[in-house]
Amino acid sequence: MNQDGTQAIRRAAAILQRIAHVSDDEPATLRGISQSVDLSRSTAHRILKCLTDTGLAHYDPQTRRYEIGMLSYELGLAVTDRVLQLAPWAAAVDRVARRANVTTYLMRRSGMEAVCVHKAEGRTVIRVIPVEVGQRRYLGVGAGATALLAGLHDDTVERVIEAVTPELGVYADLSPERIRDAVAEARRTGYAESHGHAYKSIYGLGIGVSVHAAEPDIALSIAAHASEVDDRRIAEWKEIITDEIAATQRQLVTQAK
Repeated sequence: MNQDGTQAIRRAAAILQRIAHVSDDEPATLRGISQSVDLSRSTAHRILKCLTDTGLAHYDPQTRRYEIGMLSYELGLAVTDRVLQLAPWAAAVDRVARRANVTTYLMRRSGMEAVCVHKAEGRTVIRVIPVEVGQRRYLGVGAGATALLAGLHDDTVERVIEAVTPELGVYADLSPERIRDAVAEARRTGYAESHGHAYKSIYGLGIGVSVHAAEPDIALSIAAHASEVDDRRIAEWKEIITDEIAATQRQLVTQAK
């Protein structure tokens, strides 16, 4: 493949990642996409046209926004060994949600981002869903993504923070200093916490786990309304998540024998 072909693939991948970052504060419009990936509107439009023609992306003419297409979704459903290895952890997320009665996530590290691969909801009527399955967040944004960032080398952490700093303005109260403090606290305690910094009025708690790599590459995390959170409940949630992680690890060791 020539250099132009490789560049086109990289640009298309960057655009798909940007679409997956869709939010009300930063909608996936042609203008927003072209600016975020540093391409002219004509070039971005040409690539988006190809992505929509193939089904990798979808365009809504009423809202003038792009979203991930059905083909991208279908490709993500492909069964591979790596996907199957996540199944026990998805089951652990389901158990945490039932026991803790809060929205619970399985986040996977993908470059300098965390992608939600599974979500389970508690039994409460009012649900907290700051992230949907398939959506991506920068490392350091939210408890699960912070747990993943905390497991990386110091130099890598700083490179990630430097790269995401221009994007932090769309979040409730995030800054490079807050991310560094959260990483330090996660390393000290083993738990990453977010006290309304990424999403206003939402408390998050996450723990990183190593599955395919030496560093944590997945994280189990929960989200709850900050008004419902106190020290007793936080201690209970920490115990539940830690317990389910340990139980899953024991199960995997037994199956491997």
